[in-house]
Amino acid sequence: MAQHNELGKKGEQLAEDFLLKKGYAIKERNYRFDKAEVDIIAQINEILAIVEVKTRSTIDFGNPQDFVKPKQIQRLVKAVDAYVIKNNLNVDVRFDIIAIIKNGNGFTIEHLENAFYHF
Repeated sequence: MAQHNELGKKGEQLAEDFLLKKGYAIKERNYRFDKAEVDIIAQINEILAIVEVKTRSTIDFGNPQDFVKPKQIQRLVKAVDAYVIKNNLNVDVRFDIIAIIKNGNGFTIEHLENAFYHF
């Protein structure tokens, strides 16, 4: 597996562990709908948090959250709409980004709530 794929998988696991420690329940990982993949669907209280995980080995080219593009956001919104309807959920939906940066042997994790869309 390519090194960037391994870093991405590690980042998703770190993000899941981070959310669990904050009291979230993980509902889905890598949920796919059409061309979209939702990294993590988690719930805390009556909020369904749709979490895009961005992991980088350096910030030389920008912050991880800067790599979430409008087309990707459109796909995520469509996927989550289908997920909510399919599962007949009555929850508020929030779109978050967990930005992870590798530094040395550790990682810095930043959780950006309501990062790009709310309805």
